[in-house]
Amino acid sequence: MDTKWQDSKAVSSMLDDWDTWAVVGLSGNPDRTAFRIAELLQRRGKRIVPIHPDAPTVLGEQGYATLADVPFAIDVVDVFRKSEAAGEFADQAVEVGAKGVWFQLGVIDEAAFQRTTVKGVAMVMDTCPAIEWSARDSA
Repeated sequence: MDTKWQDSKAVSSMLDDWDTWAVVGLSGNPDRTAFRIAELLQRRGKRIVPIHPDAPTVLGEQGYATLADVPFAIDVVDVFRKSEAAGEFADQAVEVGAKGVWFQLGVIDEAAFQRTTVKGVAMVMDTCPAIEWSARDSA
């Protein structure tokens, strides 16, 4: 699994050690992938923080319009946006002091990866927590 942007240590830190996950693009629509992954994160003991322009409360957690609006520390910023729009959220994650950035399956921005990791923030791209946990559970 170790590729340039799927470092096993980064994946393990995010899945095992970091508990507060801001989910960019999370709305209350249960048909969306972001909703299903947020449910999984909660089942795995993570606190989710919905990040959406409408700032909805989702899965019992107060939403915020932007990462900068969140009044507490964020460990991981999980981004459900197209590749061309995702990089700005990696930059915002660095600005708010997140420990890690996770770009979902199919989301790749190598420039954002470089900007983020050079600042010492862990980052993975083009995978999903569900995939990673499933691989571990079946091993």
